[in-house]
Amino acid sequence: MAETHVLFVEDDDVIREATQLALERDGFVVTAMPDGLAGLEAFRANRPDIALLDVMVPGLDGVSLCRRIRDESTVPVIMLSARADSIDVVLGLEAGADDYVTKPFDGAVLVARIRAVLRRFGHASGPERGGAAAADADEPAEAVLRFGDLEVDTEGMEVRKGGRNVALTPTEMRLLLEFSNAPGTVLSRDRLLERVWDYGWGGDTRVVDVHVQRLRGKIGQDRIETVRGFGYKLRG
Repeated sequence: MAETHVLFVEDDDVIREATQLALERDGFVVTAMPDGLAGLEAFRANRPDIALLDVMVPGLDGVSLCRRIRDESTVPVIMLSARADSIDVVLGLEAGADDYVTKPFDGAVLVARIRAVLRRFGHASGPERGGAAAADADEPAEAVLRFGDLEVDTEGMEVRKGGRNVALTPTEMRLLLEFSNAPGTVLSRDRLLERVWDYGWGGDTRVVDVHVQRLRGKIGQDRIETVRGFGYKLRG
């Protein structure tokens, strides 16, 4: 199996070196950079499997770097933020990040989050567990699901709106698959965190909210309905 290449952008020398060593002990290949501009160059040169970006780095901040990466690639991005309640967390997610980890972090937690993201990207073709999103074993699943002018091709992993292709990141695609396999069913934020983000523990529901907003911007603001106090549902 090919080794997983991690791009790590962090300006604090101690954190950068200690985290790089910890990741390498767990079998990752790490390219560590001290600022955003160097990180962008390294991304373009090496095309890593995942990027870890500290929000506050010089030259090109982590949020701006995330946007530049997202303009060029759907590679998974995890933001690192020193404050869980910082607006930078939301800004990073809105820029296209798939998840975030709060500093200071435990090395084992970071590795677990990296592996969770990679598992989800490795299974971007859809949910692999049971539940509302799973098809009945006795009934063949319909390959193309239609909701008004929205078409979701669950085999080709393509989405079209009004006949035009819609570009989604793997995380957005998994989120849409959860909704489209259970139209009209209210899905709680906790359920979506478990199903889409592979969280077996409590997570920050802002991750869900921001991704739903991003998805709405691509497939239509009125396609996913907010059910206050409960979660979200896809309008059939």
